[in-house]
Amino acid sequence: MINTNLILNVYKDRSLKSALSTQLLYGEKFKIIKKFGKFIKIKTTYDNYIGYVKNKKFKKNFTPTHKVSSLSATLFRKPDKKFKLNKKISFSSLIKIKNKKKKFFNFEKYLISKKDIMPINKKISLFSKIKIFKNVKYKWGGKSFKGIDCSGLVQIVLNFNNKVCPRDAKDQNIFFKGKIKIKNIKKNNLIFWKGHVAIALSNKKLIHAYGPEKKTLVMNINKTLERIEKTAKLNVIGVRRV
Repeated sequence: MINTNLILNVYKDRSLKSALSTQLLYGEKFKIIKKFGKFIKIKTTYDNYIGYVKNKKFKKNFTPTHKVSSLSATLFRKPDKKFKLNKKISFSSLIKIKNKKKKFFNFEKYLISKKDIMPINKKISLFSKIKIFKNVKYKWGGKSFKGIDCSGLVQIVLNFNNKVCPRDAKDQNIFFKGKIKIKNIKKNNLIFWKGHVAIALSNKKLIHAYGPEKKTLVMNINKTLERIEKTAKLNVIGVRRV
């Protein structure tokens, strides 16, 4: 099945009050394990995450042609900016373009600006889009412009570049094999603590969705190491090359 909701919450249990496990963006695939009335137990195709979603309408299949390249892209009813909807689709969502109208492309019942998308197979420099998430609020289990967590930030940006990446920080630390010493850290290396991950922007700066500050922000690497050690009593457990 394919999610055709703009953002679909995946919960740990069959309740909207349950903890959020992750989110499915538009165009992401999943398998139905079992139906429970208002809820469905699913397994995500991309990262094998198991959880529960509300029983909604989903498509059985479509082949995406483009991906959303803006943090959040406004959707339109007609190919004119005057006809914008109160709906946005998140970065890295996958869509199938049906036709093109001037500067707008049509998918399903929506229109989207040409400037907000790119062909699905087009690659960009690794993590070059990550700063668009700066100041996006921290949300446990989040993967969108409305809120994102640390490992979701890593996964979604790598996924945009058609690279496989597990959902959780503990699994990402195991998955990426290239080990680096913290003193030799470079741009695009991943820094891991127990339950947390950040991305190096250089040998001095990093970016991460940081719970204590409740948002995604750029920080000095050394100051971050000191702060996390002091406040959370955690030391770096791994630095990895993607």
